[in-house]
Amino acid sequence: MTGDPVEVGNPAFVTARIALGLKTQQDFVDAFEDHAQEIGVRVGISIRQVRRWESPTPGCPNRDARKVLVSMFSCPEERRSAQRILEDLGFVPLCRPPGRRPGMPRSTTPPLYCPPEVGLALPDRPDRLLPHLRAALDDAGRTDSVLGPRAALPQALAIVSSVERAAREASGSARRDLLVLGARAAEFTAWLHRDSEAGPAPTAFWHDRAIELATMAGEGQLHGYVLLRKAQAADGDPARMRDLARAAHAGPWSLPPRPRAEALQHEARALALTGVRGKAIDRLLEEAREAVEAAPPPTGPATCTGPLGEGYTLERLMVQSALCYREAGRPARSVDLFGRYLATGRFAPRDRAFFTAAMSGALVATGEPDRAADVALAALEIAAGAGFGQALAELHRTKAALLPHSRRPAVRQLLSALREVRPAARR
Repeated sequence: MTGDPVEVGNPAFVTARIALGLKTQQDFVDAFEDHAQEIGVRVGISIRQVRRWESPTPGCPNRDARKVLVSMFSCPEERRSAQRILEDLGFVPLCRPPGRRPGMPRSTTPPLYCPPEVGLALPDRPDRLLPHLRAALDDAGRTDSVLGPRAALPQALAIVSSVERAAREASGSARRDLLVLGARAAEFTAWLHRDSEAGPAPTAFWHDRAIELATMAGEGQLHGYVLLRKAQAADGDPARMRDLARAAHAGPWSLPPRPRAEALQHEARALALTGVRGKAIDRLLEEAREAVEAAPPPTGPATCTGPLGEGYTLERLMVQSALCYREAGRPARSVDLFGRYLATGRFAPRDRAFFTAAMSGALVATGEPDRAADVALAALEIAAGAGFGQALAELHRTKAALLPHSRRPAVRQLLSALREVRPAARR
Protein backbone atom coordinates (compact mmCIF):
# COMPACT_ATOMS: atom_id res chain seq x y z
CA MET A 1 0.00 0.00 0.00
CA THR A 2 1.51 3.35 -1.03
CA GLY A 3 -1.36 5.76 -0.45
CA ASP A 4 -2.19 7.60 2.74
CA PRO A 5 -4.36 6.09 5.48
CA VAL A 6 -7.85 7.46 5.73
CA GLU A 7 -7.29 8.84 9.22
CA VAL A 8 -4.42 11.28 9.61
CA GLY A 9 -3.03 11.92 13.06
CA ASN A 10 -0.49 14.60 12.03
CA PRO A 11 -2.18 16.76 9.38
CA ALA A 12 0.67 19.31 9.48
CA PHE A 13 3.09 16.80 7.99
CA VAL A 14 0.61 15.55 5.39
CA THR A 15 -0.20 19.11 4.28
CA ALA A 16 3.48 20.00 3.96
CA ARG A 17 4.21 16.81 2.02
CA ILE A 18 1.42 17.40 -0.46
CA ALA A 19 2.52 21.05 -0.85
CA LEU A 20 5.82 19.69 -2.20
CA GLY A 21 3.85 17.77 -4.83
CA LEU A 22 4.41 14.41 -3.12
CA LYS A 23 0.96 12.87 -3.25
CA THR A 24 1.73 9.48 -1.74
CA GLN A 25 3.90 8.21 1.06
CA GLN A 26 6.03 6.32 -1.44
CA ASP A 27 6.58 9.57 -3.36
CA PHE A 28 7.87 11.08 -0.14
CA VAL A 29 10.17 8.13 0.58
CA ASP A 30 11.71 8.46 -2.89
CA ALA A 31 12.09 12.24 -2.64
CA PHE A 32 13.56 12.00 0.87
CA GLU A 33 16.22 9.52 -0.17
CA ASP A 34 17.11 11.52 -3.29
CA HIS A 35 17.46 14.68 -1.22
CA ALA A 36 19.55 12.90 1.42
CA GLN A 37 21.94 11.82 -1.32
CA GLU A 38 22.11 15.35 -2.69
CA ILE A 39 23.13 16.88 0.64
CA GLY A 40 25.48 14.03 1.56
CA VAL A 41 23.52 12.50 4.45
CA ARG A 42 23.49 8.71 4.63
CA VAL A 43 19.99 7.89 5.85
CA GLY A 44 16.99 6.07 4.45
CA ILE A 45 13.37 5.69 5.48
CA SER A 46 10.49 3.36 4.74
CA ILE A 47 6.77 3.85 4.24
CA ARG A 48 6.36 2.51 7.78
CA GLN A 49 8.41 5.44 9.07
CA VAL A 50 6.36 7.95 7.08
CA ARG A 51 3.18 6.44 8.52
CA ARG A 52 4.55 6.96 11.99
CA TRP A 53 5.42 10.60 11.21
CA GLU A 54 1.83 11.06 10.04
CA SER A 55 0.35 9.35 13.11
CA PRO A 56 -1.01 11.04 16.26
CA THR A 57 2.33 10.30 18.01
CA PRO A 58 5.03 11.15 15.44
CA GLY A 59 7.80 11.49 18.01
CA CYS A 60 10.94 13.19 16.70
CA PRO A 61 13.17 11.95 13.85
CA ASN A 62 16.77 11.03 14.49
CA ARG A 63 19.56 13.54 13.84
CA ASP A 64 20.27 12.58 10.23
CA ALA A 65 16.59 12.45 9.29
CA ARG A 66 16.11 15.89 10.87
CA LYS A 67 18.86 17.31 8.64
CA VAL A 68 17.13 16.01 5.54
CA LEU A 69 13.66 17.17 6.61
CA VAL A 70 14.87 20.66 7.51
CA SER A 71 16.62 20.95 4.15
CA MET A 72 13.59 19.66 2.22
CA PHE A 73 11.08 21.97 3.88
CA SER A 74 13.18 25.10 4.42
CA CYS A 75 12.29 28.27 2.58
CA PRO A 76 14.96 31.01 2.33
CA GLU A 77 12.33 33.77 2.34
CA GLU A 78 10.88 32.65 5.69
CA ARG A 79 14.17 32.19 7.58
CA ARG A 80 12.68 29.70 10.02
CA SER A 81 14.97 27.94 12.47
CA ALA A 82 15.49 24.19 12.13
CA GLN A 83 13.50 23.58 15.31
CA ARG A 84 10.64 25.76 14.06
CA ILE A 85 10.53 23.80 10.79
CA LEU A 86 10.30 20.53 12.68
CA GLU A 87 7.59 21.88 14.97
CA ASP A 88 5.64 23.15 11.95
CA LEU A 89 5.78 19.60 10.58
CA GLY A 90 4.06 18.35 13.73
CA PHE A 91 7.10 16.87 15.46
CA VAL A 92 7.62 17.34 19.17
CA PRO A 93 10.43 19.79 19.95
CA LEU A 94 13.70 18.85 21.56
CA CYS A 95 13.22 19.05 25.30
CA ARG A 96 16.09 19.78 27.65
CA PRO A 97 16.16 17.61 30.79
CA PRO A 98 15.81 19.48 34.10
CA GLY A 99 19.14 20.86 35.31
CA ARG A 100 20.80 21.06 31.88
CA ARG A 101 23.25 23.95 31.83
CA PRO A 102 24.61 25.67 28.73
CA GLY A 103 27.95 24.17 27.79
CA MET A 104 27.35 20.88 29.62
CA PRO A 105 28.69 17.96 27.52
CA ARG A 106 25.85 16.42 25.54
CA SER A 107 26.89 12.91 26.53
CA THR A 108 25.81 13.58 30.13
CA THR A 109 22.32 14.73 29.15
CA PRO A 110 20.78 12.47 26.54
CA PRO A 111 18.36 14.12 24.11
CA LEU A 112 14.76 13.73 25.18
CA TYR A 113 11.69 14.77 23.29
CA CYS A 114 8.47 16.04 24.75
CA PRO A 115 5.82 18.52 23.76
CA PRO A 116 5.47 21.59 25.95
CA GLU A 117 1.72 20.99 26.01
CA VAL A 118 0.20 17.52 26.08
CA GLY A 119 -3.27 18.35 27.29
CA LEU A 120 -2.01 18.58 30.88
CA ALA A 121 -4.13 21.56 31.90
CA LEU A 122 -3.27 22.53 35.47
CA PRO A 123 -5.89 23.61 38.03
CA ASP A 124 -6.07 27.23 39.13
CA ARG A 125 -6.13 26.44 42.84
CA PRO A 126 -2.79 25.31 44.38
CA ASP A 127 -4.52 22.83 46.71
CA ARG A 128 -5.80 20.91 43.70
CA LEU A 129 -2.43 20.63 41.94
CA LEU A 130 -1.07 17.55 43.72
CA PRO A 131 -4.22 15.40 43.32
CA HIS A 132 -4.42 16.51 39.69
CA LEU A 133 -0.82 15.49 38.94
CA ARG A 134 -1.22 12.20 40.80
CA ALA A 135 -4.25 11.36 38.68
CA ALA A 136 -2.35 12.35 35.54
CA LEU A 137 0.56 10.05 36.44
CA ASP A 138 -1.77 7.13 37.12
CA ASP A 139 -3.42 7.79 33.77
CA ALA A 140 -0.01 7.73 32.05
CA GLY A 141 0.67 4.37 33.71
CA ARG A 142 -2.53 2.92 32.31
CA THR A 143 -1.67 4.30 28.87
CA ASP A 144 1.73 2.61 28.98
CA SER A 145 0.30 -0.76 30.00
CA VAL A 146 -2.07 -0.85 27.04
CA LEU A 147 -0.76 1.46 24.29
CA GLY A 148 2.96 1.32 24.96
CA PRO A 149 5.74 3.60 26.23
CA ARG A 150 5.77 6.10 23.37
CA ALA A 151 2.13 6.92 23.96
CA ALA A 152 2.75 7.61 27.66
CA LEU A 153 6.12 9.39 27.52
CA PRO A 154 4.99 12.94 26.62
CA GLN A 155 2.59 13.10 29.58
CA ALA A 156 5.14 11.61 31.98
CA LEU A 157 7.73 14.22 31.00
CA ALA A 158 5.19 17.01 31.34
CA ILE A 159 4.29 15.77 34.84
CA VAL A 160 7.93 15.77 35.98
CA SER A 161 8.38 19.29 34.63
CA SER A 162 5.18 20.52 36.33
CA VAL A 163 6.12 18.93 39.65
CA GLU A 164 9.60 20.42 39.68
CA ARG A 165 8.31 23.91 38.86
CA ALA A 166 5.73 23.70 41.63
CA ALA A 167 8.23 22.31 44.17
CA ARG A 168 10.48 25.37 43.77
CA GLU A 169 7.72 27.58 45.15
CA ALA A 170 6.31 25.18 47.76
CA SER A 171 7.43 24.63 51.34
CA GLY A 172 6.89 22.22 54.21
CA SER A 173 4.80 19.11 53.69
CA ALA A 174 3.46 20.37 50.35
CA ARG A 175 7.00 20.51 48.96
CA ARG A 176 7.83 17.07 50.32
CA ASP A 177 4.72 15.57 48.74
CA LEU A 178 5.60 17.16 45.39
CA LEU A 179 9.16 15.81 45.56
CA VAL A 180 7.85 12.31 46.29
CA LEU A 181 5.51 12.53 43.32
CA GLY A 182 8.36 13.85 41.19
CA ALA A 183 10.52 10.89 42.15
CA ARG A 184 7.75 8.46 41.22
CA ALA A 185 7.22 10.25 37.90
CA ALA A 186 10.95 10.33 37.13
CA GLU A 187 11.28 6.60 37.86
CA PHE A 188 8.33 5.91 35.57
CA THR A 189 9.90 8.12 32.90
CA ALA A 190 13.09 6.06 33.14
CA TRP A 191 11.06 2.91 32.52
CA LEU A 192 9.35 4.45 29.49
CA HIS A 193 12.71 5.38 27.96
CA ARG A 194 13.99 1.87 28.56
CA ASP A 195 10.95 0.14 27.08
CA SER A 196 10.92 2.44 24.06
CA GLU A 197 14.54 1.42 23.40
CA ALA A 198 15.89 4.93 23.86
CA GLY A 199 19.16 3.45 25.13
CA PRO A 200 20.81 3.25 28.55
CA ALA A 201 21.81 6.93 28.85
CA PRO A 202 18.33 8.50 29.15
CA THR A 203 17.18 5.63 31.36
CA ALA A 204 20.10 6.23 33.73
CA PHE A 205 19.50 9.99 33.67
CA TRP A 206 15.92 9.65 34.87
CA HIS A 207 16.76 6.98 37.46
CA ASP A 208 19.39 9.31 38.90
CA ARG A 209 16.91 12.18 38.87
CA ALA A 210 14.40 10.01 40.74
CA ILE A 211 17.00 9.21 43.39
CA GLU A 212 17.80 12.91 43.80
CA LEU A 213 14.16 13.79 44.32
CA ALA A 214 13.57 10.89 46.74
CA THR A 215 16.65 11.90 48.73
CA MET A 216 15.55 15.55 48.89
CA ALA A 217 12.17 14.36 50.15
CA GLY A 218 13.85 12.27 52.86
CA GLU A 219 12.24 9.08 51.55
CA GLY A 220 14.65 6.20 52.15
CA GLN A 221 12.18 3.54 51.03
CA LEU A 222 11.65 5.33 47.75
CA HIS A 223 15.42 5.67 47.30
CA GLY A 224 15.72 1.89 47.73
CA TYR A 225 12.83 1.30 45.35
CA VAL A 226 14.57 3.28 42.59
CA LEU A 227 17.74 1.25 43.20
CA LEU A 228 15.59 -1.82 42.55
CA ARG A 229 14.49 -0.31 39.24
CA LYS A 230 18.10 0.49 38.36
CA ALA A 231 18.91 -3.16 39.02
CA GLN A 232 16.11 -4.21 36.69
CA ALA A 233 17.59 -2.05 33.93
CA ALA A 234 21.11 -3.44 34.46
CA ASP A 235 20.43 -6.90 33.02
CA GLY A 236 23.27 -6.36 30.54
CA ASP A 237 25.72 -6.08 33.46
CA PRO A 238 24.91 -8.94 35.87
CA ALA A 239 27.45 -7.94 38.53
CA ARG A 240 26.02 -4.42 38.70
CA MET A 241 22.50 -5.83 38.70
CA ARG A 242 23.41 -8.05 41.67
CA ASP A 243 24.96 -5.19 43.65
CA LEU A 244 22.07 -2.79 43.00
CA ALA A 245 19.46 -5.38 43.91
CA ARG A 246 21.29 -6.25 47.11
CA ALA A 247 21.64 -2.57 48.01
CA ALA A 248 17.91 -2.10 47.44
CA HIS A 249 16.84 -4.73 49.99
CA ALA A 250 19.79 -4.49 52.41
CA GLY A 251 20.28 -0.71 52.56
CA PRO A 252 19.64 1.61 55.53
CA TRP A 253 15.89 1.47 54.99
CA SER A 254 13.23 -1.20 55.22
CA LEU A 255 11.54 -1.87 51.90
CA PRO A 256 7.90 -2.98 52.08
CA PRO A 257 7.49 -6.75 51.61
CA ARG A 258 6.49 -6.68 47.94
CA PRO A 259 9.37 -4.56 46.59
CA ARG A 260 11.71 -6.43 48.94
CA ALA A 261 10.59 -9.65 47.27
CA GLU A 262 11.25 -8.19 43.84
CA ALA A 263 14.73 -7.04 44.87
CA LEU A 264 15.53 -10.55 46.13
CA GLN A 265 14.29 -11.99 42.84
CA HIS A 266 16.50 -9.60 40.85
CA GLU A 267 19.49 -10.60 42.94
CA ALA A 268 18.71 -14.26 42.20
CA ARG A 269 18.49 -13.56 38.48
CA ALA A 270 21.74 -11.61 38.56
CA LEU A 271 23.46 -14.57 40.24
CA ALA A 272 22.13 -16.86 37.52
CA LEU A 273 23.43 -14.49 34.84
CA THR A 274 26.88 -14.51 36.47
CA GLY A 275 26.97 -18.30 36.31
CA VAL A 276 25.91 -19.22 39.84
CA ARG A 277 23.85 -22.41 40.03
CA GLY A 278 22.01 -24.40 42.68
CA LYS A 279 20.95 -23.57 46.20
CA ALA A 280 21.98 -19.90 46.30
CA ILE A 281 19.33 -19.03 43.70
CA ASP A 282 16.68 -21.27 45.26
CA ARG A 283 17.31 -19.72 48.67
CA LEU A 284 16.83 -16.15 47.42
CA LEU A 285 13.67 -17.06 45.51
CA GLU A 286 12.24 -18.81 48.55
CA GLU A 287 12.97 -15.74 50.68
CA ALA A 288 11.22 -13.62 48.04
CA ARG A 289 8.18 -15.89 48.13
CA GLU A 290 8.01 -15.63 51.91
CA ALA A 291 8.08 -11.83 51.64
CA VAL A 292 5.22 -11.76 49.13
CA GLU A 293 3.12 -14.16 51.17
CA ALA A 294 3.68 -12.06 54.32
CA ALA A 295 2.64 -8.82 52.59
CA PRO A 296 -0.73 -7.28 53.45
CA PRO A 297 -3.39 -7.69 50.76
CA PRO A 298 -3.36 -5.05 48.00
CA THR A 299 -5.55 -2.05 48.75
CA GLY A 300 -6.71 -1.91 45.13
CA PRO A 301 -5.39 -1.95 41.57
CA ALA A 302 -1.69 -1.11 41.33
CA THR A 303 -1.00 2.47 40.22
CA CYS A 304 2.03 4.69 39.71
CA THR A 305 1.23 6.68 42.85
CA GLY A 306 -0.03 3.87 45.10
CA PRO A 307 1.98 1.89 47.66
CA LEU A 308 5.43 0.89 46.42
CA GLY A 309 5.36 -2.42 44.59
CA GLU A 310 1.63 -2.93 45.12
CA GLY A 311 1.36 -4.85 41.84
CA TYR A 312 4.05 -7.38 42.77
CA THR A 313 1.88 -10.44 43.28
CA LEU A 314 2.78 -14.08 43.82
CA GLU A 315 1.99 -14.71 40.13
CA ARG A 316 4.45 -12.02 39.05
CA LEU A 317 7.14 -13.38 41.36
CA MET A 318 6.67 -16.86 39.93
CA VAL A 319 6.97 -15.79 36.29
CA GLN A 320 10.05 -13.75 37.19
CA SER A 321 11.37 -16.83 38.98
CA ALA A 322 10.86 -18.63 35.69
CA LEU A 323 13.24 -16.08 34.13
CA CYS A 324 15.80 -16.92 36.82
CA TYR A 325 15.55 -20.65 36.18
CA ARG A 326 15.92 -20.11 32.45
CA GLU A 327 19.12 -18.12 33.01
CA ALA A 328 20.30 -20.78 35.50
CA GLY A 329 20.12 -23.52 32.86
CA ARG A 330 16.87 -25.10 34.11
CA PRO A 331 14.53 -24.48 31.16
CA ALA A 332 12.07 -27.26 32.02
CA ARG A 333 11.44 -25.69 35.42
CA SER A 334 11.12 -22.32 33.69
CA VAL A 335 8.54 -23.57 31.17
CA ASP A 336 6.51 -25.20 33.95
CA LEU A 337 6.31 -21.97 35.96
CA PHE A 338 5.52 -19.83 32.92
CA GLY A 339 2.77 -22.21 31.85
CA ARG A 340 1.11 -22.34 35.25
CA TYR A 341 1.26 -18.71 36.30
CA LEU A 342 0.75 -16.96 32.98
CA ALA A 343 -2.52 -18.88 32.73
CA THR A 344 -3.74 -17.95 36.22
CA GLY A 345 -2.30 -14.47 36.82
CA ARG A 346 -3.64 -11.11 35.76
CA PHE A 347 -1.08 -9.26 33.67
CA ALA A 348 -1.29 -6.01 31.74
CA PRO A 349 -0.75 -6.42 27.98
CA ARG A 350 2.83 -5.14 28.22
CA ASP A 351 3.76 -7.64 30.95
CA ARG A 352 1.95 -10.54 29.31
CA ALA A 353 3.81 -9.83 26.06
CA PHE A 354 7.19 -9.84 27.81
CA PHE A 355 6.70 -12.97 29.89
CA THR A 356 5.15 -14.85 26.98
CA ALA A 357 8.15 -13.89 24.85
CA ALA A 358 10.48 -15.12 27.60
CA MET A 359 8.58 -18.41 27.75
CA SER A 360 9.17 -18.91 24.02
CA GLY A 361 12.92 -18.73 24.63
CA ALA A 362 12.70 -21.31 27.41
CA LEU A 363 10.77 -23.61 25.06
CA VAL A 364 13.59 -23.46 22.54
CA ALA A 365 15.97 -24.61 25.27
CA THR A 366 13.72 -27.59 26.08
CA GLY A 367 13.81 -28.71 22.45
CA GLU A 368 10.31 -27.58 21.41
CA PRO A 369 10.93 -25.20 18.46
CA ASP A 370 7.42 -25.44 16.99
CA ARG A 371 5.73 -24.64 20.28
CA ALA A 372 8.29 -21.91 20.91
CA ALA A 373 7.43 -20.30 17.59
CA ASP A 374 3.69 -20.46 18.31
CA VAL A 375 4.14 -18.89 21.74
CA ALA A 376 6.43 -16.21 20.30
CA LEU A 377 3.80 -15.32 17.69
CA ALA A 378 1.23 -14.89 20.46
CA ALA A 379 3.61 -12.51 22.25
CA LEU A 380 4.35 -10.64 19.03
CA GLU A 381 0.66 -10.05 18.40
CA ILE A 382 0.48 -8.14 21.70
CA ALA A 383 3.84 -6.38 21.53
CA ALA A 384 4.12 -5.20 17.94
CA GLY A 385 1.34 -2.62 17.76
CA ALA A 386 2.21 -0.90 21.04
CA GLY A 387 5.97 -1.16 20.57
CA PHE A 388 6.69 -2.90 23.87
CA GLY A 389 10.46 -2.78 23.52
CA GLN A 390 11.47 -5.30 26.18
CA ALA A 391 9.11 -7.91 24.76
CA LEU A 392 10.35 -7.28 21.22
CA ALA A 393 13.96 -7.59 22.35
CA GLU A 394 13.12 -10.91 24.02
CA LEU A 395 11.47 -12.12 20.81
CA HIS A 396 14.59 -11.31 18.81
CA ARG A 397 16.53 -13.35 21.37
CA THR A 398 14.15 -16.24 20.67
CA LYS A 399 14.60 -15.69 16.96
CA ALA A 400 18.37 -16.11 17.26
CA ALA A 401 17.89 -19.38 19.14
CA LEU A 402 15.43 -20.65 16.50
CA LEU A 403 17.61 -19.98 13.46
CA PRO A 404 18.90 -23.60 13.35
CA HIS A 405 15.22 -24.66 12.95
CA SER A 406 14.39 -22.08 10.27
CA ARG A 407 13.10 -24.69 7.80
CA ARG A 408 10.21 -25.65 10.05
CA PRO A 409 6.93 -23.99 8.93
CA ALA A 410 6.06 -22.51 12.34
CA VAL A 411 9.53 -21.05 12.71
CA ARG A 412 9.46 -19.62 9.18
CA GLN A 413 6.18 -17.91 9.99
CA LEU A 414 7.68 -16.34 13.12
CA LEU A 415 10.82 -15.17 11.33
CA SER A 416 8.73 -13.58 8.61
CA ALA A 417 6.52 -11.81 11.14
CA LEU A 418 9.55 -10.49 13.04
CA ARG A 419 11.04 -9.08 9.86
CA GLU A 420 7.87 -7.02 9.43
CA VAL A 421 8.07 -5.40 12.87
CA ARG A 422 11.82 -4.99 13.14
CA PRO A 423 11.87 -1.33 12.05
CA ALA A 424 9.17 -0.49 14.59
CA ALA A 425 11.22 -2.08 17.35
CA ARG A 426 14.23 0.12 16.55
CA ARG A 427 12.67 3.50 15.85
